[in-house]
Amino acid sequence: MRKVKKLPMRMCVACREMRTKRELIRLVRTAEGSVEIDFTGKRSGRGAYLCASSRCLNAAIKGGRLEKSLHRSLTPDVISRIQEEVIRYENDSTASGSGAART
Repeated sequence: MRKVKKLPMRMCVACREMRTKRELIRLVRTAEGSVEIDFTGKRSGRGAYLCASSRCLNAAIKGGRLEKSLHRSLTPDVISRIQEEVIRYENDSTASGSGAART
């Protein structure tokens, strides 16, 4: 009998949909208190997952969901870095067709 490997699922803080970790962007509040994008998905700290879509990002910022999840207020610099990553991901997935997984 063949074992089926289950992909780790996480919930987007904005739309509350369950998706695989690869489909989401992870933000982490480090021990120093800064909020950063976690490209590896393995950094230690308080994490929050967000769909890589402008719609979810805007909803998470407007509703204060990211700040609540990370227990930290977000600076305009952090928000602009997150927006850049979302735009980059949206462009990559549009160019590849059906929304390829992040590497």
